[in-house]
Amino acid sequence: MEDFTVSEQINKKHQEDLQRLSGFRLLDDDFLTKCFEGETGCVELTLRIVLEKPDLRVLDVRTQVFVENLLNRSVRLDIVATDDAGAKINIEVQRSDKGAGRKRARYNSSMMDANLLQKGEDFEALPETWVIFITEHDVMGKGLPLYQIARCFLGANECFEDGSHILYVNGAYRGDTPVGKLMHDFSCTNPADMHYGVLADRVRFFKESKEGIRIMCKAMEDMRSESIREGIEAGIKEGAVNAAKRMLADGALSVEKIAEYVGLSLEEVKKLQVEKTA
Repeated sequence: MEDFTVSEQINKKHQEDLQRLSGFRLLDDDFLTKCFEGETGCVELTLRIVLEKPDLRVLDVRTQVFVENLLNRSVRLDIVATDDAGAKINIEVQRSDKGAGRKRARYNSSMMDANLLQKGEDFEALPETWVIFITEHDVMGKGLPLYQIARCFLGANECFEDGSHILYVNGAYRGDTPVGKLMHDFSCTNPADMHYGVLADRVRFFKESKEGIRIMCKAMEDMRSESIREGIEAGIKEGAVNAAKRMLADGALSVEKIAEYVGLSLEEVKKLQVEKTA
């Protein structure tokens, strides 16, 4: 009887996953990254439209790219692509307006730059970069399909031309244009309703083929496990930080000993010490 109950629970979870899968859109970042994983055709189509570069070719696509900052905040980028001119392009999908903040775009851009040059390499070797946010709503509120941001000379109608670009794509736009049709496709749950065949075929694979459904169900299970693991690790880290703060306040131990006892790095404890005295 117990085995049957476990089997029922597993089947119920599987049915719930299938229901979730049926409602996924390309505007859901986890689904997008799975659909675009290693798929240069989908990324190429998207970039040709939003960058208005019909001849652009994508040479490489990576998804869920972790960019580490040893002392401060690291980032995980949804998609990083390289085009045939060597430009590095980060694509982020955000349903929440808060997740597409201007300083988030700035930080993504800076983190990309910080990891593009080898030690001693000349700054002129820094490639062109794009940070592209595709948002469910018109976060800029001006009714435009695209918002391109670049540095410029104040008081002169001239761009600074440092090779760094930020672009917001208004996912709510539905004009009879390539961008409008693309955003329609990003909002579709049914591939039969999509305009662009390369996107429809990819979505259809993950929603309708046995292999694609298996991959997506496994991905959802992995995400649940990862969420649980991250929650546990966050709790452990919070406990270590609180313990370190108490030890610093007591003043009886060196920062080296505190780091050893609580399991934090020396740099992290020193940062807590600075914050305590600020």
